[in-house]
Amino acid sequence: MKDTVVILNPAARGARTQRLRAQVEKIARGATLCATAHSGDAEVLARHAAIEGYRRIVAAGGDGTINEIVNGIAGRNVALGLLPIGTMNVFATELGLPSNNLAHCWKIIQDNRTRRVDLPSANGKHFVQLAGVGLDAQAVKETSRAFKRNFGPLSYLICAAQIASRPPPLLRIESEDAVTKEGSFVLVGNGRLYGGRLPFFKQALMTDGLLDVIVFKRLSYVDIIRYLQNVVFTPQISSPEVEYFQTKRLRVSSEEMVPVEVDGELIGNCPVEFKVRAGGLRVLTPL
Repeated sequence: MKDTVVILNPAARGARTQRLRAQVEKIARGATLCATAHSGDAEVLARHAAIEGYRRIVAAGGDGTINEIVNGIAGRNVALGLLPIGTMNVFATELGLPSNNLAHCWKIIQDNRTRRVDLPSANGKHFVQLAGVGLDAQAVKETSRAFKRNFGPLSYLICAAQIASRPPPLLRIESEDAVTKEGSFVLVGNGRLYGGRLPFFKQALMTDGLLDVIVFKRLSYVDIIRYLQNVVFTPQISSPEVEYFQTKRLRVSSEEMVPVEVDGELIGNCPVEFKVRAGGLRVLTPL
């Protein structure tokens, strides 16, 4: 597969790095393999690979690696393949890829079947699965790499529980499709899943050209965590303290320094403007 480059994040899953790298090298024989050394390398490598004419660029890592690669190939005529070996593999799960069977994932890449999915952005930074303003971004900000490596997805929940005692920020919500004008915490989804296999965004389709937005109104963080149960475990959000809407554009601002995350990576603070490019990303997927 000489038209394929595999970009490997060696930091994915820490101690399992060498075994996973050997597995990737074995199944991806014939493709060009590049390993990242620092944060941001995957974006640079992906951009150069696209310019050099590679038609398929494969992310061997988690959602963070995918996010970097997507920002390197956005707007270019290349297809994204996935070898999910990261701490978080929500996008791969959304697309129906098995995170415990790399050989099968490689077969999907070889089959070369692509589908177009929407490509959202936050202040010009692209993301594929989800974004958050407030609580979860603060948890990302305060979760160390070592803690994340040891506890995986659970690390964010532990950190969020520690943050819960603090007063939440006041967020201003601006969208022609929103009823709520103020909130404490905002989640933006491209797909249905958030934090693993939790179906937060019930109506989300990755091909509808819309952002799915959940706004938790003027609530304490403790109340927000309590209302998360309603969001996750009911077919439709029934709480009057939570608004769910779909839109093409959204702006969130605050007078406070409120962090913003996309695909689990911090991108800065409010204000943030979300947009979506319908069908903006080609992905190699199963039927």
